[in-house]
Amino acid sequence: AVKIGLEYAPPVLFAGTRMLLCGVAMVLAALVWGGGANVRDGWPVYLLLAFFNVVLFYGLQTFAVLYMPSGAAAVVIFLQPILVGFLSYLMLGEPLTAAKIVGLFLGFSGVVVVSAGSLSGASLGTPLGIAFGVASAVSWALGTVYFKRYEERLSTLWAVGGPFLLGGICLTGLGLVLEPLSEISWTGTYVASWLYASLVGTALAWILWLGLIRAGEASRVSAYVFFVPLVAVLLGALFLREMVGPLLLVGAALVVSGIYLVNRRGEEEKRAG
Repeated sequence: AVKIGLEYAPPVLFAGTRMLLCGVAMVLAALVWGGGANVRDGWPVYLLLAFFNVVLFYGLQTFAVLYMPSGAAAVVIFLQPILVGFLSYLMLGEPLTAAKIVGLFLGFSGVVVVSAGSLSGASLGTPLGIAFGVASAVSWALGTVYFKRYEERLSTLWAVGGPFLLGGICLTGLGLVLEPLSEISWTGTYVASWLYASLVGTALAWILWLGLIRAGEASRVSAYVFFVPLVAVLLGALFLREMVGPLLLVGAALVVSGIYLVNRRGEEEKRAG
């Protein structure tokens, strides 16, 4: 949906308006089902989640894609689960076993293999693009760990709605400064991709993401993020007629093996209990 939308709109404005629509929709949902916003005690959490999960994560990710191939950008950005594993150990006291470390690196290797098809004969991008991608991954990891640490201060709906409304306003404002509004082509295809990317690919996805982070260890849940490039490649083949090669099967095997290792201890504990 994002790839289609970017054919009709400049990147920062597309990202900003997507975040803004997500924020408005989630704030309305939170007013009905999310309970109190707890702004008095939770405002520092809202600001930091908006800063890490929206402005830096999506903003830097957008610039990373501008300066490097999408496959290389995916590899760099999906360092996030590995970073979450180490940050959760340092900041949350979550265990960092040998199996978990091996699993995280296996999952990341799967992302590298899946992305390799788009890198054949292509440059890895400029140092600036790589720096943007790494910074995007770090900001996403910090936002994830920070939410886990202070989750009791706000509901999941408000944790999505508040930060995305604030971050969407910032990114949209930046887009209006950097890019002409007239470059958005309001076709039916664009509106459909924008609505889907905003309400399903962002709002619903983040509700599920933060709900899972709230329910389990951040490092274990983050490992499932390695599935995202696999699904993206399959959907690209299905809807955009992009090529799928044997590397997808190798990457899928590595990702599944990695996720299994990261979560294996949890399964054993569950059976024991």
